[in-house]
Amino acid sequence: MDRRIALVTGASRGIGKATALRLAEAGLDVAITARTLREGERYEHSWTVKRSDTSAMPGSLEITAAAVEKLGRRALPVRMDLLVPASIEAAVARTREAFGRIDVLINNAVTTGPGSLDTFLDTPLDVLERYLRGNVLAGAQLTRLVLPELLERENGTVLNVTSYAGQYDPPAPAGSGGWSFAYAASKAAFHRLAGVLAVEHRDSGVRFFNLDPGTVATEMMQRNQQAQNLEDFEAVPMDVPAAAITWLATSPEAADLNGQVLHAYKLCKTHALVPGWPPAR
Repeated sequence: MDRRIALVTGASRGIGKATALRLAEAGLDVAITARTLREGERYEHSWTVKRSDTSAMPGSLEITAAAVEKLGRRALPVRMDLLVPASIEAAVARTREAFGRIDVLINNAVTTGPGSLDTFLDTPLDVLERYLRGNVLAGAQLTRLVLPELLERENGTVLNVTSYAGQYDPPAPAGSGGWSFAYAASKAAFHRLAGVLAVEHRDSGVRFFNLDPGTVATEMMQRNQQAQNLEDFEAVPMDVPAAAITWLATSPEAADLNGQVLHAYKLCKTHALVPGWPPAR
């Protein structure tokens, strides 16, 4: 039982996939969740309510799992939908059945699709409700399912991937370089969880973090930028937030940061977590 098990949501691509690989390199087995189990599956991911886009995105849980296993660790791919509470409960149950425990919970997955870059008046209330369900209640449900066993063992980590959009006003309207109220409000609400839990369980041995990944060159970010003709933007590689997440989940030094909001760029630069990054200027 010296093995440690991580549950990483949103791991078919992007930050979640990069994090699963980093955790595997650090010696953890991983359960990975997302909607896309197999390459080529199609879901609605248009950034606006004004049009549909169900073209397939690159990546899948099966691809991530294969990459994890090449690193010599076990991987458990589990299809999970943030908008379906029963699938969330089933994902945790399958992880415990396969691995016997969960030591690290990475709440990375977010609801995407219409409403992410729509203005307030263009966003129907049912779309706002979907964002709150997917980006607040789903993570809260996962945390409620996993936290009791961490408290019982007096050890473990809950890390929530937060967003600049949940803390600050946009530089421009949604769809023109800014973000929507639906996305920002949902990330702002979930942003409060780690700090509250750190206070409630101050001496429990369990660590709680918010990690702001910064602007990251994920597949979805690149597609949204292209759709808005905003391709000239500076973004960090996906390995930067992945390395920061893994350091927070595995380093004894991170205990001193319990309850804080951390920034991936600063952590990677301070602790030299990604060789050769940031590049010399």
